[in-house]
Amino acid sequence: MAVENLITEHIDIWTSAIKTKSTSGRGSSKKLELYGVKKLRELILELAVRGKLVPQDANDEPVATLLKQNHVEQSRLTVEENLKTKASQSILDSEEYILVPETWGRIKLGNLAKFIDYRGKTPKKLSAGVRLITAKNVKFGYLSLQPEEFISEAEYKTWMTRGFPRIGDILFTPEAPLGNVAQVDLEEKFALAQRAICLQFHLSDISNYLRLFLMSPSFQNLLSEKATGTTAKGIKASVLKELVVYIPPIEEQHRIVAKVDELMALCDQLEQQTEASIEAHQVLVATLLDTLCNSADANELMQNWARISEHFDTLFTTEESIDQLKQTILQLAVMGKLVPQDPSDEPAAELLKRIAEDGDSPKKVRLTKPISESEEPLTLPTGWVFTRLESIIQISSGKNLTAKKMDSNGTIPVYGGNGVTGYHSENNVSEPTIVIGRVGFYCGSVHLTPKKAWVTDNAFVTKFSHSNLNLEFLFWLLKATNLNENDSATAQPVISGRKVYPIVVGLPPLNEQARIVAKLNELMAMCDFLKQSFSEHTSTQLLLTNTIVEHAV
Repeated sequence: MAVENLITEHIDIWTSAIKTKSTSGRGSSKKLELYGVKKLRELILELAVRGKLVPQDANDEPVATLLKQNHVEQSRLTVEENLKTKASQSILDSEEYILVPETWGRIKLGNLAKFIDYRGKTPKKLSAGVRLITAKNVKFGYLSLQPEEFISEAEYKTWMTRGFPRIGDILFTPEAPLGNVAQVDLEEKFALAQRAICLQFHLSDISNYLRLFLMSPSFQNLLSEKATGTTAKGIKASVLKELVVYIPPIEEQHRIVAKVDELMALCDQLEQQTEASIEAHQVLVATLLDTLCNSADANELMQNWARISEHFDTLFTTEESIDQLKQTILQLAVMGKLVPQDPSDEPAAELLKRIAEDGDSPKKVRLTKPISESEEPLTLPTGWVFTRLESIIQISSGKNLTAKKMDSNGTIPVYGGNGVTGYHSENNVSEPTIVIGRVGFYCGSVHLTPKKAWVTDNAFVTKFSHSNLNLEFLFWLLKATNLNENDSATAQPVISGRKVYPIVVGLPPLNEQARIVAKLNELMAMCDFLKQSFSEHTSTQLLLTNTIVEHAV
């Protein structure tokens, strides 16, 4: 099957196979990896280096002629320029790793190019001068000018004694990261340093094809197999130069490069269209969910919800959109818009009075500061009341328990700053307890323990009047409050009672708290089901993508 047909017949697979990145910053589509398009790019490169992308032509000049020209130039450079880079001539069967057409040749990388290696040296860096290119600038497939670093003109002349990179040369990173490949396209002169090798091919005309070959999955996998090291895997130049590369006739190289460029341009279009579609979808979901939170009353909320529910299957089709839905549901709950109010419910103001008088309620050592109108974040429903957290909860640190002291055979969960961090044989709480992360990146995160748990001093134990507050409602209320936005301004994020207690929240009547919890549990379960279904669908799409690629090679 022609690659163009492979792209068009499976275009739905290439564009719908999307993964969530393991590490991601804030943003929309930046949190997603277009896995299908990525695998399509890899497939194009793999077909190219196996001789399956363009047809062979019997009229092409034999590759033996090209290899002979390379040998002649290598010999000249050895005599005239004291070329040091060389590899062994023989190629063992054990060194072969790709099946290629009979018209192709084989040669070791060290016999094709001069290695200009500055990876172990670091010059004095300046804010201006001659541009310095390091491994940080060598990306996979292109050369980036960020970050910008420079050295002095004087040092440049003494620094670049091993050779000067030229337009068309290949820059290669042997470690951290391993295997990034970029072709030099800079007109300005630049210095080379730190974990970067310049491959200067004896025959410059082959560099365009060799760039593709070095980026191919087969060669990248070979690099990983040959790499050594513990913290950061890397490959020595002496090992790199002995790796076999497969060379087609020069005319076929040109056809391969042209076809790859053409197909990669199609991949660029697919990528742009998919990203635009993702971003448009995210804006649409956010806009429609905002209408729910901005509903003036229950009737308007139901009308807005009806509009959304008509398109539920098309709106909530990603993990992020489902997470947005869950967050909206939670916001509606704490705004008093998730369930209707009941005029017969005892007002929450009466709850506050009883909490203050409750013998089991946490005692406050200072008077609660009155709440000004400017602190009230929204208009509350009838029966609700604004209160500061210090009026309804008291927080205290858990007890220190290091990982070494945990019992690996224990079954009792240990809660730290971001939920369960291990297990132990003892507990320091004996009932379901609300735990708030106290220190670290996840300070302010809120968790609910089972009946028995151990809470470390990286988290707060929350105490409150159980007879006047619903445990699960308080959990959801704190979860919606974004406590981590109130951390102290220190290098290590920390929250304390001084930051938490003044926060203003809305408190509903006790009976309404129970109704809110019931509705929240129902809707959150629905969201979790949607998320699981989406996860299974995504796994299927990724599997289909991998299967198509495997069968095409």
